[in-house]
Amino acid sequence: MFTSAKKILIKKLQKNGITDNSVLEAFLKCDRHKFIPEAMSHFAYEDTALHIGYGQTISQPTTVAIMTQYAKIQKGDRVLEIGTGSGFQGAILATMGAKVFTVEREYDLFLMAREKFDKLGYGIQTKWGDGSIGWNEFAPYDAILVTAGSPSIPEPLKNQLAIGGRLIIPVGERDSQMMVIIHKTGQNEFSKTELPNFAFVPLLGKEGWTKK
Repeated sequence: MFTSAKKILIKKLQKNGITDNSVLEAFLKCDRHKFIPEAMSHFAYEDTALHIGYGQTISQPTTVAIMTQYAKIQKGDRVLEIGTGSGFQGAILATMGAKVFTVEREYDLFLMAREKFDKLGYGIQTKWGDGSIGWNEFAPYDAILVTAGSPSIPEPLKNQLAIGGRLIIPVGERDSQMMVIIHKTGQNEFSKTELPNFAFVPLLGKEGWTKK
């Protein structure tokens, strides 16, 4: 039913600079319409963010693809996602062969995502809690993706990266951020790349924003 819409979306992603075939293949395999309210399913493969309730959104597909491409996911990588949300980003990572660990602070979203992962057969480890401090129990991670905007780069997340690992995180104001790509090049050694003009919901928690 959604095959042609998916193919149109893939062309948009390519036009927007997504060149990693494994990312594009994951978007073809994953059913975004299963991660949004059914009443909005006809918007599922538009390149736009959609509200999923609880003040949260499912990110624009291009944004998900950019973050995933910069994470340089390889099969078998241990990947931490901060902000489970709808579960779609986690599903993309798992489809690419990553071992995914994901943290969500909104309890109802956590329950819905966990149920969805189980129903769809994704072997994703879920946790309800403060994602701004990471999930130290399963560290180190080959990649960490943060799907909410932070005022700064949380030190616990940098510490939970494996050497050679990548941290992808929006950093800036509450309503606009730069996408920051941190590469851990050695023990306490990091390089940084920045991409402008992103807008995420705020990262709430000990190492993020305080709730208004």
